[in-house]
Amino acid sequence: MAIRLGRGTAELASRPAILGQAAVGGQTEQEGPLGHVFAQVFAEAHLGEKCWEMAETRLQQASMSHALERAHCAPEGIDLHLGGDLLNQCSATSFALRELGIPLAGIYSACASFAQALAMGALALESGAFGKVSACASSHFCAAEKQFRFPLEFGGQAPPTAQRTATAAGAAILGTGVGPRISRVIFGKVTDLGVKNANEMGAAMAPAAWDTLKRFLQDTESKPGDFDMILTGDLGGIGSALLQELARTEAGLDIASVHQDCGLLLYDTEEQDAGVGGSGVGCSAAVLCGEIFPKLQSGELRRVLFLGTGALLSAVSPLQGESIPAVAHGVELTADS
Repeated sequence: MAIRLGRGTAELASRPAILGQAAVGGQTEQEGPLGHVFAQVFAEAHLGEKCWEMAETRLQQASMSHALERAHCAPEGIDLHLGGDLLNQCSATSFALRELGIPLAGIYSACASFAQALAMGALALESGAFGKVSACASSHFCAAEKQFRFPLEFGGQAPPTAQRTATAAGAAILGTGVGPRISRVIFGKVTDLGVKNANEMGAAMAPAAWDTLKRFLQDTESKPGDFDMILTGDLGGIGSALLQELARTEAGLDIASVHQDCGLLLYDTEEQDAGVGGSGVGCSAAVLCGEIFPKLQSGELRRVLFLGTGALLSAVSPLQGESIPAVAHGVELTADS
């Protein structure tokens, strides 16, 4: 049984394993520093579909297909699927699961959805009620621009503080066996410091990341140096700098040597048109499934704290003058031992 360590924090006795995982992405993602980690790359943004939204569904289908194959598991062997995306009503997830016949619990924490899926999946396995659980999340640059900002045909220019939504997806199969393990989970609180600029997502999400990190370190009696990496989901350059500053000023902690951000790992912000880094739930899902899980499996990494970061705005809330609340969920990942 899970042991409660604090409010929203739990330690898992069974330490569920990642039995198989896969990341897929678009051409821009392949051209970045992690281009070699993708199980499949789609050179054309429509992915052979007639619209951006259907293309995103295809991303999820592809990542799930590769993850199931690597886990040597058929869809019939999965007891529960946890997934999410950024489209209205998580439609990419629903349509992707339409063909698989796996019981679905759709989730939404914006770009923190993959962390939430991993945490909830691990707890479902810990309960003993489920044998295998799958987790998947995706985003698509063109679909996100159309929904949250302006369709690409509008020709709008992004400000220098903006981030690029990743055209990518990641899927993982969780269960009992050999693989990287989820040893602890933490669920974040909604944090809102009044940021209203939808092109400054990193600034909106950094306080939520700090709140979750601070609580996790307190609840587990850990220090930043205990981890090979403290990995945030998609704070980008601005949000990452702000998180490190919050840790220094509020707790006297220097996390710069261990902190990495998926949005800064996925793209080369000097050479690629990615603003201050990547964003989107597919960004962290792809980096985890393509880069981090394999390094934990090989032993190159031993202990990673992943904090998925999500900006909880809708397509209409900024137009109503609302600020941007944020949340950060976390999972502690360890090498199999």
